[in-house]
Amino acid sequence: MRLQPLLIPGWKDSGPDHWQTHWQQHLPRAQRVQQQSWTEPERDPWVQAVSKAIEASTQPVLLIAHSLGCITVAHLSAALRHKVVAAMLVAPADIERPGAPEVFASFAPIPLQTLHFPSVVIASRNDPSCTLERAQFFAQAWGSRFEDAGELGHINAESKLECWPQGLKFLSALRRRAYWNVPIIPRRVEPIASPIPVRPARELRSE
Repeated sequence: MRLQPLLIPGWKDSGPDHWQTHWQQHLPRAQRVQQQSWTEPERDPWVQAVSKAIEASTQPVLLIAHSLGCITVAHLSAALRHKVVAAMLVAPADIERPGAPEVFASFAPIPLQTLHFPSVVIASRNDPSCTLERAQFFAQAWGSRFEDAGELGHINAESKLECWPQGLKFLSALRRRAYWNVPIIPRRVEPIASPIPVRPARELRSE
């Protein structure tokens, strides 16, 4: 089965040293979703950009998202499920955490419905943008497999992963699940009560 890898970066895009950029150069047919604004993200335009890229593909789509891109995938319409075969969700950004950049406000609340395709959430134990427990909670809510990648920070360019061989192994396993069409079991997850929100300061670090 020929798949169309679709890379979905997070806030401020993925720079030249990011593993997503390496994958774009090495994965056959890989394409990157382009957003109208990488620095001032808005939910609807971001979701529309991903949706249009999925609809334009002539092959089944394999989503490869990072950070805010993962939350964007969670907002996708169920009507696109016939075009998406799987999603790799790396270091989902907890936009509801205290101190989260205020530019993420339009993406809240984070959807907690089961995704309609096989997926895997890959998280780091020392990610400043999302605790391991919250990442596990998202995986449970989305019906995703969960993978602990160890201590890799936000799993971005600062992690110095280059082509990220471990991530490619996760991707290969996800491809196999998509090929064998592993059934998705819908789950109902009650949201965790959020702490009292604190007015966030705009951060310079890329999500």
